[in-house]
Amino acid sequence: MGKLGSKLVLALVALCFAWTQAGTQAVAQGAAKADKAAIQSVIDAQVTAWNRGDIPAFMASYEDSPETTFVGTASVNKGFQPILERYKKGYATKDQMGTLTFKDLDIRLLPSSSGVTEYAVVTGRFHLDRSAKGTATKDDGIFSLVWHKSAGGWKIVLDHTA
Repeated sequence: MGKLGSKLVLALVALCFAWTQAGTQAVAQGAAKADKAAIQSVIDAQVTAWNRGDIPAFMASYEDSPETTFVGTASVNKGFQPILERYKKGYATKDQMGTLTFKDLDIRLLPSSSGVTEYAVVTGRFHLDRSAKGTATKDDGIFSLVWHKSAGGWKIVLDHTA
């Protein structure tokens, strides 16, 4: 093979590499968009469930595990069931639940060194517009959520609300 042939082969190899890189980046960007959209969809379902007074449906976004943790202003609750009971006690009626809105949401994916994304962090603000209060008296606050992606989809494993 002559110099021209060698240069042509190198150019083709470089072009194939560039196409592969661009394709890999496009796939990763598409996966990231899909993950963020999936998390947003779960958040939207949470708001819908809350606003119809359905705490069990709201809690469907939490991983049903004894390791799932809720950190509030005064306590730490560990385990799906204790967190569910905390919500039921703090918001015993639809009037006490009111209408939930989120704002300033930021969904940040946390890919591993291999590029696989199994975890995400979501931060934001919440507001409750309600006519009654139970043991939960806070109407506004901030939160950070750690999400885990598994076969069951994206679920909250750590909720820190203040």
